[in-house]
Amino acid sequence: MAGQDPETTALAAELAGMAEADHAAAAGANSDDPAAQLAWRRLTARHGDRLNEIMDRVGWPTADLVGAEAARAAWLIAQHADRQLDVQRRALALLEQAVSEGRAEARDLAFLRDRTLVNEGRPQIYGTQIAGVRDGAPVPWPCEDPDGVDARRAEVGIEPFEEYVGKFRVG
Repeated sequence: MAGQDPETTALAAELAGMAEADHAAAAGANSDDPAAQLAWRRLTARHGDRLNEIMDRVGWPTADLVGAEAARAAWLIAQHADRQLDVQRRALALLEQAVSEGRAEARDLAFLRDRTLVNEGRPQIYGTQIAGVRDGAPVPWPCEDPDGVDARRAEVGIEPFEEYVGKFRVG
């Protein structure tokens, strides 16, 4: 658990700090301001590079290693490494192993799997990725077997699709 040794404590704090910086800069991802978009891209690239180094050292940073907050931060960093498919694919494989060992959440794996699939130009499985909002309605990326999406979502602890996309409605 986090706090057992100074190196693990420092790693947990670093991951949490990266997530805070991510949240603070996230509005820039879809900003009309090119400087804000560029700042977002640079931040997520730095974070992706650092996550790759962390994965070299410890594998997937699970909650039992770094604590729940830092493990969630690692997942967020992987989610946002959209321009670093190698990092996303590696994180996906390590997270999949951690889930199979009962050391990480299947819900997080589902979101990262969908994000990676979308970034590869393939249909998502769980319907977690939204391409944007058109006329106030969310537009999800294409999904494999849309009729079975709610059953797959339920298996990993994600709310039904309509409830989820309702969070993205505008107006």
